[in-house]
This record gives sequence, structure tokens and C-alpha cells, in this order.
Amino acid sequence: MADPTQPVPATTLLAIKYTRGSLEILDQLLLPHQSIYIPINDVLDAWRAIKQMQVRGAPAIAIVATLSLAVQLNNGLVAAGDTPDSTVQSIHEKLDYLVTSRPTAVNLADAAGKLKLLTQNVLAAPSPTPKLIRDAYIEAAEAMLTKDVEDNKAIGRLGANWIATAAGRTNDIRVLTHCNTGSLATASYGTALGIIRSLHSNLSLAHAYCTETRPYNQGSRLTAYELVHEKIPATLITDNMAAALMSQKDIAAVVVGADRVAANGDTANKIGTYQLAILAKFFGVKFVVAAPTTSVDLNTKSGEGIKIEHRPGWEVLVVSGPTVTNDPAADGGEVAVNVLDVRSVKQAANGIGVFNPSFDVTPAALIDAIVTENGVVERNAEGFFPMEEAFGLK
Repeated sequence: MADPTQPVPATTLLAIKYTRGSLEILDQLLLPHQSIYIPINDVLDAWRAIKQMQVRGAPAIAIVATLSLAVQLNNGLVAAGDTPDSTVQSIHEKLDYLVTSRPTAVNLADAAGKLKLLTQNVLAAPSPTPKLIRDAYIEAAEAMLTKDVEDNKAIGRLGANWIATAAGRTNDIRVLTHCNTGSLATASYGTALGIIRSLHSNLSLAHAYCTETRPYNQGSRLTAYELVHEKIPATLITDNMAAALMSQKDIAAVVVGADRVAANGDTANKIGTYQLAILAKFFGVKFVVAAPTTSVDLNTKSGEGIKIEHRPGWEVLVVSGPTVTNDPAADGGEVAVNVLDVRSVKQAANGIGVFNPSFDVTPAALIDAIVTENGVVERNAEGFFPMEEAFGLK
């Protein structure tokens, strides 16, 4: 098992760099043109980074949030007036605050709940001390980092096998993915992109396609960046090209991640996922959700109970990026950029209203498989996913 207290080799593409007492994240607002890590010293830094989407992806959000408190606890001085009760209260308050940064993604709430229970149990044990409680929290948060990597690799393996079986072949497989679900959205390896990575390593993948994922362009900025970095054969499409792609190419599966999976299999994911599921159903393409059990919310019975975050309207109205220093038409589409000259351009008329939900909910009826680290869950005879199976509860 990897030691989360030790640094990861610099050659590994990571959104998160952690050693005990130190946390840095890759500022994803600057990708793909600049790769700059910024320090996260406390929960306020983490809350801002998550809210501003300098880090995103449900698993990565949970890891950064919980580790930010671990760093703060590790580096903070023990105050003379600290008691076991006040230490637990402070930890719980900070975890509750972190959860408000991105309410739709359940992974953070799940992690916070587990860590609150842990610290409460330490408090109830014989002879608790503030240091004992802090150390227990830090070790548990680090264990979550390690487990996320292991879970992602299991999802990649299981999902790749399921797609190959469903396609009836072990090679020449083409898949489409949406948003970003790779190393940049997790502790490492990825969920949906982890499945694509596994297909590629198995020599099963012929080609991967990724959408731009408007309005925040996680697909064009981040997924394309990862696919190029991993040397996976891939093509970028705009969101409104998906139907044309499915009609012209032999797509075996659409593979997406999840910010929250309800108990019946209804899945909240990045806006645009729902329409891809409808297209996949029309064209007979398998629609696969990759979700660690930390993304599964058995307390939410269906998608109707999932709170959808709405983002600021300017994200739809404005695009930002470095200026181009050459003529892409004359250079075969290759573009040189000036990373020191980043500009924002408004594309829409003043006064226009904006509808900007960050997520949509794909009904279980449109999903063929939900891949967790514990196995692949499929619809039952009633048309729902018995998600409790992923936890060994049925």
C-alpha cells in the first residue's frame, strides 16, 4: 500500500500533492497552459479553492477538504485552553463549513460524516486528549487518500471488463466521455477516465472521444490535457457534436463519472450528462457510470432528492484564456499561446438571462451499468439499481 505521508514522484500527473503537514493542489483554472501548484494551508484556503473550482471532481474535492483540516491540525499550536470536547467541536464545525463549498457532490459530505463519527468515538474512549483526537483525524484523512487511489484502479479494471463483455470484443473499442474524471478529479488514476485508461493499457481501446463540457470546459481544458499526457488516442468534440459522432462512429459506450448516485441509481453528474444518456439510448450505445461508493447516497431515494448547485451566469457569458500568438489556420490547427496575456471575452448580449445549473440528473432507466470499486451494479427487474449491493447490504 502506498504511504500517503510520502511524496509522489514528480512524473505522476496529480491534482493533489500531500505530505504530512503540507498540501498543494494543481490550479486547474490555469490548465492546460500552465501547471502551477498552490498551497492549501487551512480549511479557508480549501473552501475558496473548491468554490472557485481550482480543484474539482467529487473525489478530489473530498480529499482536498479533509486533508486541508489535517494540515491545519498538524501545524496548529495546541492552545492552553483546548480540551477534548472543544477539539472535537472545532473539527466538526470546520467539516460542516467545508461541506458548504459544493453541496451537490456527496463525497465530501460522506467523508465529513465518517470523520465526525471517528473523532466522536475517540472522544468517548478512555482518557482522550486533544492530541490523540487530532492524530486520529490526520491518520484517517490520510487513509482516505490512499483508499481513493485503490478504489479508482478497481473501478477502472471492472469497468473495462464490463464494456469489453458488453461490446463482445476485446479490442477496437471506442468510447465517449464527458467532463473530467481522471487524475485531476481524484487522488489519482480516475473513475470514468480510469476505465478508459484501463482499456488503453489492456490494448482494448481504439479511440477515446471527450466533450468540451461547456460552460466551464473541463473536457477541453482538463480531460484533453490528461489524454494527451497519457498518450491515449483521443479526439475532442463540442457538446453538440455527440449525436453526429454516435451516428458515424461505432461507439461502444459513453462513460461518465458521478457527483451523487441515489439509492435507485438516478445519477447527478456534470451538466450535459443527461442529454448524452438520451442519445446513447437512441443509438443503442451502452451508458456507464463510474462511481466509488463514496459517491453513492443511500439516504437519497431518487434523483428528485438531489440538490443541484447553480453557478454564476458569467460562466456562460464569458470565456477566458491566453492570447494566441500565431495563425492556427496556417499552422494546421496548432496554436501557440502567450500565457502571460490572459484575457476574458464576453460572447453574449448585455441583458440576456442565464440558466446555469452545474449538474443534471440522469434517470436510472437510461443507465446500463454503475461501476463501483466493489463491483458492477445493473438494473433489476423493476428497472432500478439496487445500489445497496455495492455496500454488500443485499
